[in-house]
Amino acid sequence: MSGWLDGRFPRHRILWEQVEPQAPTDDLSHDADHLARVYRWSLRLAPEAGADPDVAGAAALVHDLVSIPKDDARRPLAGAESAREALAPLGAAGYDEREVAQIAEAVRTSSWSSGLAPTGPLGRVLQDADRLDAIGAVGIARTFACAQRMVSNGRVMRLCDPEDPLARRRPPEEARFALDHFQTKLLRLAEGMHLPMARAEARRRHALMVSFLEQLEPSEI
Repeated sequence: MSGWLDGRFPRHRILWEQVEPQAPTDDLSHDADHLARVYRWSLRLAPEAGADPDVAGAAALVHDLVSIPKDDARRPLAGAESAREALAPLGAAGYDEREVAQIAEAVRTSSWSSGLAPTGPLGRVLQDADRLDAIGAVGIARTFACAQRMVSNGRVMRLCDPEDPLARRRPPEEARFALDHFQTKLLRLAEGMHLPMARAEARRRHALMVSFLEQLEPSEI
């Protein structure tokens, strides 16, 4: 399914034909639907950043070509490895050397785990679009989908600490409690958005997450 691709940019369809088979089917937090959501937000944010929407959409399609599990020590390298893997499909889709270099650089800095700041407008677009998909209702769903995948792969985890689910009296331990991912990452994303449209949407999604967490006091679970 690719009806969500913007018909103004024919290279996107050529690129997607190469990318779609690589999208994981066993990880709902980084599947093809995640790419589609990041793609749509990248197109919306690109004009505000002064970035080319064609190039921004392509960056979204290739930003997760290499998926490294969240609990893998190599996780911070996912962006750099995805950037390298993107070179061939981008070239095959007709992007020139300058465009490919811009996209690769944006992908390299896109991952939260890398700790890197974007180095240009395209990087700001991709980072904001990717992080918007990590918060709000879809962010909540992705968090627990990711936790379940890790449990299925052998990690021992719980949804939350039943005595202190919001980590108010202990350091967060996201390797043990899925809900602690909110404290270590999700609740910090809104303040780091770069573009005005992304900041406004992030505030709305952040408020929804806060409301969700308020329902998880010990007396409620």
